[in-house]
Parts: sequence; structure tokens; C-alpha cells
Amino acid sequence: MKRYLLSCTAIAASLCSHALTLEPIRFADFSQWVARDITESKVIGGNHKTIYEIAPSAQIEGNKPYSNAGGSPWATSNVYAKVAGVVKGSNTVTPYDRNGDTCAKMVAKMEEVKVLGLVNMDVMVAGSIFLGRVFEPITSTKGPFSKMEMGVPYTKRPKALVYDFQVDMPDSDSRTKSTGFSSKKTLPGRDNAEVYVILQKRWEDSNGKLYAQRVGTGRERYSSSVPWTKGHQLTIHYGDITREPFYKPWMGLLAGENAYYARNSKGKLVPVEEVGWAPADAVPTHVLMMASSTCGEPFVGTEGLTLMIDNIAFGF
Repeated sequence: MKRYLLSCTAIAASLCSHALTLEPIRFADFSQWVARDITESKVIGGNHKTIYEIAPSAQIEGNKPYSNAGGSPWATSNVYAKVAGVVKGSNTVTPYDRNGDTCAKMVAKMEEVKVLGLVNMDVMVAGSIFLGRVFEPITSTKGPFSKMEMGVPYTKRPKALVYDFQVDMPDSDSRTKSTGFSSKKTLPGRDNAEVYVILQKRWEDSNGKLYAQRVGTGRERYSSSVPWTKGHQLTIHYGDITREPFYKPWMGLLAGENAYYARNSKGKLVPVEEVGWAPADAVPTHVLMMASSTCGEPFVGTEGLTLMIDNIAFGF
């Protein structure tokens, strides 16, 4: 009976997604990947590590900063880091073959960098993909949002974000916080995988500061395992949703410590402060979209929590 119900649910989701007109996001079928060959510092073993990016298929040799290739709008949590002169590669997002079809697999894991008398760091890293870019090399774990640009220009008003996905949730009701600069801490509470899409209307003041109104919001968190589901629809709600029955605090405005960054007209990376909710008929200027194997604050997660995603599109 359980299998029958799951099958019915999958079929219904598939039929619903076909009722929408789909606009695939570039490279979001995850059939093409860049493989980067990073050589870590000899003091931590000199290992060769392959880290992946979502872009036209290519091989990149050597410890080189990466910038979005081939017109890809995607960035990942995979990075080339150089902390205190020590080179380290972090790889939490990989291509994954599912019955002959490649999807993106994101895993929360602990990255360890240990050099006697020099470096002793454990960093909890989420597997994440998002529309935007990362600025390499990463030189510290401080201010993680200031090392990436979140969002791309976009002026349409889709009804939903549509995607295939699966969640594998460890049997754990605790999380680990580890930034690399302090001892590990165990925090109570189950971690969640997360997918969200946010539409913003941005502007810049005379001092180069960036502001935004929230135009549209779609955000889901997954606290338990979810079998492979095709054509899932994440509804985008327009205008102020704070009085809606589905509203949760983590769907709120992104400001202060929670603000993401973008480049202003002078090319400087600055926070984008969301200062209010736009009218329900407003037209956005930018879209933010992220899928992640953890939620909440940076460097907090549950090892092994896995999110797989494929065929991401906007639905109209």
C-alpha cells in the first residue's frame, strides 16, 4: 500500500508539472560538469583532489581560481581554499548517476585540515548549489556570505520552481557547529535539507549600497528522507506572506547578518538589504535560487545529510 501511495503521488506531481509551461534553467539538467584537479599542500599530504563545477564539460589542471565558465549561472560550495598558505580543496557537490541520468548530489561533511604546530581546523561544510558565483581562493571561514555573489538578473514572474529530488536524512536529532577557529559544538535539533527561490526588486543608492524589496518567495525544508520525486512544484508566493498560514520565520526578509551579497555599479561586493515586501504585482530584477544539504547558519550541519536534485526549471 505504501509503495502504491508513493507511486500515485509521483504520478500526480508529474502530471501537475506538465500542466505548467517549463522554462529550464541553463545547465540544470546536470549533464555537464567541469572537473578541476587541485593539488593540496604537501604539509597536509599533497593529495590530488578533483572538485566539480556546473558548466560545459571541461578539465582544468592546477590550483587556479574558478569563475563561472561557458555562460553557466551556477556556483557551488566546492572551493579552492588557501588558508595560512595551505592549499585545500573542498568537494561537497558531485555529479551522480541515477539509472543513466546525471543529477547533482550534495552532501554535508566535515573538512579537516591538520598540520602539527601550524593549522588544526575542522570545518562543517554543506553541499550547496546556487545561482551566482564564488570568489576564489577562499582565505578564511570568516564572513562566508561576503565571498560569494548571490542571485542573477531575472524579470519574469513564474508560478513555481519545478525539480526532481531526493533526500537521505541521517537518524540524528543533533547538529555539529565547526568553523575551524573554535572547538566543535553539538547543537540540539534536526537539520534540514532546503530548496528555495526568491525574487527581488533591487536598487542602489548614491553611496553604492544595495537594497531590495521581496517580490516572490518559495522555500521548503525537508526534515526526513524523501524518495526520488519527479516534477515537484515549489510554489512561488508574491507580495507580503507574513500573514499567510504557511509562513515560517525562515521565509522572512534577508537583512543584517542574513543578507546575501552582490556587486554594485562600482564592482564592489556589498550586502543586499531586503527592506520590505513588494506589492503582489511587482516585477523583479533578480532571482536567488539555492539547493542545500543543510539549513540555518553557516558551518552548522549533520554529517551525511544528502540532497540530490535534477531538471530544475521555472514553471509558468
